[in-house]
Amino acid sequence: MAAARRGISSLLSRSILASSSSSTVNGFGSLLQSHGRVSRFLGRGYGFSTSALAEEELITPPVQINYTQNLINGQFVDSASGKTFPTYDPRTGEVIAHVAEGDAEDVNRAVSAARKAFDEGPWPRMSAYERSRILLRFADLIEKHTPELSALETWNNGKPYEQSLKSELPLLVRLFHYYAGWADKIHGLTVPADGNHHVQVLHEPIGVAGQIIPWNFPLIMFAWKVGPALACGNTVVLKTAEQTPLTALYVAKLLHEAGLPPGVLNIVSGYGPTAGAALASHMDVDKLAFTGSTSTGKVVLELAAKSNLKPVTLELGGKSPFIVCEDADVDKAVELAHFALFFNQGQCCCAGSRTFVHERVHEEFVEKSKARAQRRVVGDPFKKGVEQGPQIDSDQFEKVLRYIKSGIESNATLECGGGRLGSKGYFIEPTVFSNVKDDMLIAKDEIFGPVQSILKFKDIDEVIHRANSTRYGLASGIFTSNIDTANTLIRGLRTGTVWVNCFDIFDAAIPFGGYKMSGIGREKGIYSLQNYLQVKAVVTPLKNPAWL
Repeated sequence: MAAARRGISSLLSRSILASSSSSTVNGFGSLLQSHGRVSRFLGRGYGFSTSALAEEELITPPVQINYTQNLINGQFVDSASGKTFPTYDPRTGEVIAHVAEGDAEDVNRAVSAARKAFDEGPWPRMSAYERSRILLRFADLIEKHTPELSALETWNNGKPYEQSLKSELPLLVRLFHYYAGWADKIHGLTVPADGNHHVQVLHEPIGVAGQIIPWNFPLIMFAWKVGPALACGNTVVLKTAEQTPLTALYVAKLLHEAGLPPGVLNIVSGYGPTAGAALASHMDVDKLAFTGSTSTGKVVLELAAKSNLKPVTLELGGKSPFIVCEDADVDKAVELAHFALFFNQGQCCCAGSRTFVHERVHEEFVEKSKARAQRRVVGDPFKKGVEQGPQIDSDQFEKVLRYIKSGIESNATLECGGGRLGSKGYFIEPTVFSNVKDDMLIAKDEIFGPVQSILKFKDIDEVIHRANSTRYGLASGIFTSNIDTANTLIRGLRTGTVWVNCFDIFDAAIPFGGYKMSGIGREKGIYSLQNYLQVKAVVTPLKNPAWL
């Protein structure tokens, strides 16, 4: 764990790179014959590694599923209706567990427990130092249970086990260490006033926080939401994504083992239109945080406004530009751009999904990007060396294939990929398009899959304008050796994060959030604490003060 911990300033430890002589055929058959410009290398076949899919049986995950009920007031309980819903293994599409299906009544019970814990319980009243110690004990328990949590995360989500084990679980531990450190360092101010008054500013916990997390990074999003809320002394009702409910329930059990009082953290699993909507519109929830799509974020914001006008933070979609400048080392730029897009099966809100490449290096970049995608190892995410597992579910799988079809029909050049891999599960070939234009859907919409779109540009002013011509503004990447070029782009790009010669660095202290329709507010770092604190000004008169 020590070695892993040293590398966690980046969430994104690279998977082992490997090549394979095996090939696959494209899944779009006649569509490729009649639409679009297909790479001249198509006839030779592709080099995607499919051995894990075609030759070997899937590995049985080394973990048991013990927690499938809702967590309310410190107890695992069935849903009020008695209903359950299935959660799936995306490697096969088969059911791995049935989970309690929460709805409005379960949300009511969870909010009542959180309200009582906040108004009457010990959590906001204990010393900040004791809250810090509980969070530190929790981090230690996560570290102890890292192998099981990694296996469960991969089983329910499909991401490579090596990614879960070596990157995401160490970062989860680091995040709770970070927020434990903040717990006893949150304080107010004393400010001068014009006249004989003493003025202090208090920073108080906001109350009951409702939180809704997505399926692409279940444990990391748990930490981004729950960590700052608890450090500030709040209580929480968390709704998991219906695709990935299992690991949040597991770590919640560990948090109670660490000494968290009952009712402080409550978890309801269920669907967005029922459980999610009930939480967003609940009159006794004091603050709401949501991570997910921009379209759903609008609904969440509207429900919060129409109920009790609760404050909302939103971390939403993106269509991040990755800009390769004319002075780039092409080999290094290709590898980083590949990583920026294909990491986590392309299911990342900040994925570098618009790869802008200067015309002087464009042709070389396209050829090498295609070759790199063909070497990408796709298969059972529990196998060592696999870089890409399946998409999360059938809906996302079909959505990605529809966007690939759209790219072909729009006359982008399909350099490689374009179809499914294997006959089971939700595996998609790493796909690269060139000759992509700004008005194509694959250049405008958030695909959330392993589809790289390469666009050509001529100069810096042009690429700044084109990069900013989107409704999103979450993140961006720059690859250049020229500091003046970098500084021009840094200040010109309207995004919440700019990575220069790196990508997807997610240190616990670095704020994350977007401009425009990519969200409201920031996660992580000191800025995340502001989301969970009220500011109270206290003014008292001074009689005959010695000084002001």
